[in-house]
Amino acid sequence: MTQHIQHLVVNATAKNKLDVTAPFDDTLICTIDTLDETGVEQAFSTAEKLFSDRKKWLSAEQRIAILEKTATLMSQQAEQLALEAAREGGKPLLDSKVEVARAIDGVKTCIELMRSESGTEIPMRINAASAQRMAMTVHEPIGIVVAVSAFNHPLNLIIHQVAPAVASGCPVIVKPAGDTPVSCFRFVQLLHEAGLPAGWAQALVTENSGVSEKLVTDKRVGFFSFIGSAKIGWMLRSKLAPGARCALEHGGAAPVIVEQDADLDAGLPLLAKGGFYHAGQVCVSVQRVFAHSSIAQQVADKLAQLGSAMQVGDPTQAATEIGPLIRHKEVDRVDEWVQEAISKGAKCISGGKKISASCYEATVLYNPPENVRASTNEIFGPVICVYSYDDVDEAIQRANSLDVAFQAAVLTRDIDKAMHAFKHLDASAVMINDHTAFRVDWMPFAGLRHSGLGVGGIPHTFKDMQIEKMLVLKSAEI
Repeated sequence: MTQHIQHLVVNATAKNKLDVTAPFDDTLICTIDTLDETGVEQAFSTAEKLFSDRKKWLSAEQRIAILEKTATLMSQQAEQLALEAAREGGKPLLDSKVEVARAIDGVKTCIELMRSESGTEIPMRINAASAQRMAMTVHEPIGIVVAVSAFNHPLNLIIHQVAPAVASGCPVIVKPAGDTPVSCFRFVQLLHEAGLPAGWAQALVTENSGVSEKLVTDKRVGFFSFIGSAKIGWMLRSKLAPGARCALEHGGAAPVIVEQDADLDAGLPLLAKGGFYHAGQVCVSVQRVFAHSSIAQQVADKLAQLGSAMQVGDPTQAATEIGPLIRHKEVDRVDEWVQEAISKGAKCISGGKKISASCYEATVLYNPPENVRASTNEIFGPVICVYSYDDVDEAIQRANSLDVAFQAAVLTRDIDKAMHAFKHLDASAVMINDHTAFRVDWMPFAGLRHSGLGVGGIPHTFKDMQIEKMLVLKSAEI
């Protein structure tokens, strides 16, 4: 009998059911409830009643205890969580295990933030106007958090959105990607098992995009957290209610500069991992590699060799290094972009073909034209483009030419070259002798220009979900 997952909205009634299938082979994983506008209204009603009555707020001590128990439960169920994430999202089991470990550490990071949180003293008694006064700040939750998430890290992205909300004391309503809801619902269930009252974290899948828009644009939203496509994210931001704050995390087309003196033996395996990891379905995946003309062909050939050696297939198998794309139509789209680049002059060093309806070969294209989609858009597939250059400033200009900017990288043994690239690349982070997809969950993570708004990373999200409230005390004894 197929497993059915019920919605996690207090006192709501399901509208219909959604089939959740494995992207690798279309196997039915489970069915899950969907909610309509009435269900969304019920979620907000529950959250609003909790937040508007300060007597119902959970103390920091209570929230810490809940998150500590949640981390323990996650550790006990780590193998199951990894297998579920791999199956529903297609990220290989090896990498899904890393994702679960990161997710557990992310919950612990929220605990550390709560224990180290403090306000500030505002200077007073420095002139006649501030005499006999002292002032300080404390932090309070911003309000109801609505989180809309993406498919590619089905557990860890939810941790980044939901755990800081719990830590900051905000009621949260989370809508995972319809392709990968299982990991999200599992985490919210673990929060409830750990002692979090159900109304403080509610999870739902909406009936359609119109219902999703109602969820996001409700006037009761205090903070909106979005991870997903730029087109949808910017559209939703334009419709937020007045006063609602938000953070948007979209994608990029991450550039790498490979200087003539780079240590290729050390650097290229990192670039291959950064480009082909999770079949390239990462917002900061290595996509555009600008290599000095004296080594560009060598770089392309080695990346092709490394990619071709990676095993592609069932993400639940321990040996798999590259899994499926999330939907079959994405495989078709990637192939269309690759064939377009080849037809217009790119040299296909490796790959360039569909393996099945769900999987695509690790592909390296050499010198694709600047105006093809593989050069100008986020591929979100297992494709790395290598471009030759003679002048590094010209390469940096090409790297900066798109309307997206996120993380970038440079490979070089020369500190001056590294600092030159760091100074001139349009990016929120530049990795030296590493791949563009490097991330730890406490560092700032921010898309620039079309790539996003605000700063992600658990400490930054925790701060965004709070307000700083000032107390000014006047006394003749001060």
